[in-house]
Parts: sequence; C-alpha cells; structure tokens
Amino acid sequence: MDISNRGVDDEAKLADRNYIRWDAEGVEKIAENEEEDINAVADMINTIQKAQFNNHRHCFSGTHARTQGIIKGKLVVHDDLPKHLKQSLFDHGAEYPVVCRYSSEPGDPGLDDRTPQPRGFAMQVFNVEGDFLPSGIGIPTQDIEFNSTPALDLADARTTREIIDLRIKYGNNQPELYKHLEARPDTDLQKFRDTVRNTHLESTRQYSQTAFRFGDYVAKYCLVPNSATQKKLYEETVKPVADPPDILSRWLQSFHRDHDGEYLLQFQLLENLQDQPVEYAGKVWDPEIYPWQTVATLVVPKQESFDWEMKNFWEDHIRVDPWHGLKTLQPMGGPNRLRKVVYPASSALRRKMNARKEVNVKSIAEVPGPIPAALNNFLEVN
Repeated sequence: MDISNRGVDDEAKLADRNYIRWDAEGVEKIAENEEEDINAVADMINTIQKAQFNNHRHCFSGTHARTQGIIKGKLVVHDDLPKHLKQSLFDHGAEYPVVCRYSSEPGDPGLDDRTPQPRGFAMQVFNVEGDFLPSGIGIPTQDIEFNSTPALDLADARTTREIIDLRIKYGNNQPELYKHLEARPDTDLQKFRDTVRNTHLESTRQYSQTAFRFGDYVAKYCLVPNSATQKKLYEETVKPVADPPDILSRWLQSFHRDHDGEYLLQFQLLENLQDQPVEYAGKVWDPEIYPWQTVATLVVPKQESFDWEMKNFWEDHIRVDPWHGLKTLQPMGGPNRLRKVVYPASSALRRKMNARKEVNVKSIAEVPGPIPAALNNFLEVN
C-alpha cells in the first residue's frame, strides 16, 4: 500500500496509532543455540565462496555476487513529515549523496539473468551525522540493503543453517533439493525464490525483509519505483530464449542512460508483535493492516549504470553492512544478529583470497567512476 498521496485525515489517523517502542519487552528474544547456528552459517558461506573461487579463480561475496549495475544519486528526506516519522536520519529535511548497487541474490556471479531469482539493491548514504553503532564508528555512512522479496526465506538463524546446508548439498540438483524442501513446513516460503517475476530491476520494488530500529520505534522499509517510465517497464518480463544472458544489466543501462529515476523510501511501523514478528523474517507484515509510509525520495539522474572501474572497486573493496550506521537505525532480530557475524566473515575471506583490502569509503568522492552532471552542483555543497 502506497500512502504517499493520502489525505490529511488519513495521516492524522496514522499518527495516532500505538506504535511499539524499540526497547519494549519482548521485541527481541534470542533463540536457544542461536550463536552456534550463526557460527555454522558463517562457515557455510565461506564454503560457498571457496566453491565459487574454484569456478572463477576469484572470490566473491557469499550472496549477491553478481553486480547488475551501480548508480549515484541523492536521498531527499521530506521536510514535512509528521512527528511519528521524524525519526533518526529522517528527523529533519535534508539531502544526502548516495551510491547504490543492483545485484542478483545468489552467490554465483555467473548466474544467467534469464534465471528467475531474488534481486538486491544496496545503498550507502554519505555525510551522515549522529551516534554510530560500534562497527560504524569513524565511517559517516548509513548502509541500507534491500531484496526484491518481502519475506526472507532464511527467516532465522536455525532456518538459515538448515537451508544453506541443503543448498550446498543439492544446489545443482533441483529435484533432489525440492524433495527436501517439500518435507519442510515452510515449503512455499523456500520455493518462492524460483518463481519471482523476472523483470526490469529499476522497476522492481525492494524490501528490507527484516526489522530495524526506527528512532523510538521498530520498522521494516521498502523502496518503490515512482517514475512513470519505471512503472511502465515493470510490465515487461525476461524472455528466456530470445533475451541475452545479461539482459538485466542491459535494461538497466538503457534506462539510466535515457531517463531520470525516482524511488520512494517507505517505512512500515511495528504495532503487533504476534502479527509482526521481529525474530522471524519469513512472515510479511500485512500492508493493508500496517501501511507503508513515505519518508524520503531517492533521486537518480541520467548516467551510465555499468562502469567497470566502479564495479571492480565495489566487488573487491566494499562491504555494505546494516551494522554500519546509526544506533537509531540498529538492525533487530535474529537474521540481523546473524548478519553481524556472517558479513565480516565473508568479507574477510574475500579480501584474503583476492589479496585486496576492505575500504570503508567516507564520501561519494572516494567512489571511482563518473559523477552524473546533474549532481555536480549538489555535491559541491555536500
């Protein structure tokens, strides 16, 4: 549900709802043996990375290995937000430089674009000020990541351990993998990834999947394509035979070369822990009951979306991590506690095997590649 054009009465009703505080009792509850499960998953992700190294003689991240495009723009925080949305980074109107990466979720960088799979979108927001989480101290950025499916199949640490184990054992044998998935109570959730709509990435809605602190409250977030062209292109899907294996990157290049892009950044606040679990990310928070509310606009001017220097710099040196950011946007729940361990472990192996150093860029000027002409004046004062 997009409420960006709702009337004053609707906004007033949303402002008066009983949103749950981030530090309320029961919001987070660590599962038994979670630490053991998380450490096992970190080892499994490293196993996947080593297998891909044997195929490509280069180590990539354990997930989202295939870069589809990288773009630069600005995040415009709306200056007329109601009090309940004036939280954290969004507590006042402002404009922030951003760099964003489109990706395909699996850990194989050679995955054919014609294969339907979840897609990702990662954003680094620069010039951020405030009190940072320990791993983000000294790095004035807010890392925000998205996935094209609203529910996360790796819904908690135990589920992640079980599913990654099955993918390692049977990933190259779908009938055998499905036999094991169909024996699980979450079969539909686990098989959904193979049936996603395979369409333009610039036209695909993206979701946080997991919960985050949102200032005083807890929320999930999403990114909604908002220009007329982006909405129109969503009607087109990949043709498995006629289209080339890199069709998604080609479509991105065509769009960003000829069109400005625009996305709405929306938040969905926590109101009911039974209906909106924080610890289990496999359930969608029903937007008809808990509406999405717009707080900012991502503006992307025309540009080249596939720059080789920028692509290689990102893959070899950058780690997008939701634990790099403000305390008031702290990741919450088991899947995010898992990321706190797995992401650094994945990054460390990648740097070791590729003989590269991790680079925590502090400004958009440190990111290689061209700056879109439409951003020059903005960046001179930001």
